[in-house]
Amino acid sequence: MSIVVTGATGELGRLVIDELLATVPAGETGETGEIVAVVRNKEKAAALAARGVELRIADYDRPETLAEAFRAGDRVLLISGSEVGKRVAQHSAIVEAAKAAGVAQLAYTGILGGPDADFLLADEHKATEQLILDSGLPYTFLRNGWYTENYTANLAPVLEHGAVVANAGEGRIASASRADYAAAAAAAVTGEGHLGKAYELSGDTAWSLAEYAALLSEVTGKEIAYKEVPAAVHQEILVGAGLPEGFAAILTDVDEAIARGRLAGTSGDLARLTGRPTTPLATTVRAALATA
Repeated sequence: MSIVVTGATGELGRLVIDELLATVPAGETGETGEIVAVVRNKEKAAALAARGVELRIADYDRPETLAEAFRAGDRVLLISGSEVGKRVAQHSAIVEAAKAAGVAQLAYTGILGGPDADFLLADEHKATEQLILDSGLPYTFLRNGWYTENYTANLAPVLEHGAVVANAGEGRIASASRADYAAAAAAAVTGEGHLGKAYELSGDTAWSLAEYAALLSEVTGKEIAYKEVPAAVHQEILVGAGLPEGFAAILTDVDEAIARGRLAGTSGDLARLTGRPTTPLATTVRAALATA
């Protein structure tokens, strides 16, 4: 039995591998193959191979390459694809390959709220969960909330203009760090008792964008304001900054969901899975500013 991580060279995937290497034997024990990375590019994954991780080369967009990606009894973590609009087809190919192989578990990183999530970004995640249910595979749904890094990775324009611009109203966001979600995913594919479970994963504390702006002001010593704008105006700003129109529309739609409280839930599932409190907003903000 191997623990298999798809999308292992992505930002979340690499952190999951780090978590697994801390607890699961890899190359240094002489038993290679206990941790497996499914990747498109062997060269890009060379650093993982050097750490004892077995590589299986496959492409989400070429289903025939997935035939050798999984083995009977594997525990598989399907990290959702990053290409919005293509994910259902990609995920369907992976589910079919996993079923054909007879994997023991298929864990999937979906989105907070699962079938009840009522915003555009959730559509492909909901469709994927249904594909997995229809497959009959033993599953674990990891419904990830918002990553704090979705905001801290975009600090440069915020600091330049002195404003956090959004159309999220006074909505609150129970975010957690990407490392928190990675730790939960690793726990779900290494521990017992997670089959047939759906976890609503989010930070321990929800915060508003006004509070985020106030925190940035406190930490940087600069005056940072929260500037609420209509969704149409926000979309124009995002497109003007270089985002594709379709993706900008998805982001403004997420902001409207935030205003409705859809990303504010604090179930405690994330902290329970990892066995530790989630990373505070201030910690992630300070770390991002230190490396900016």
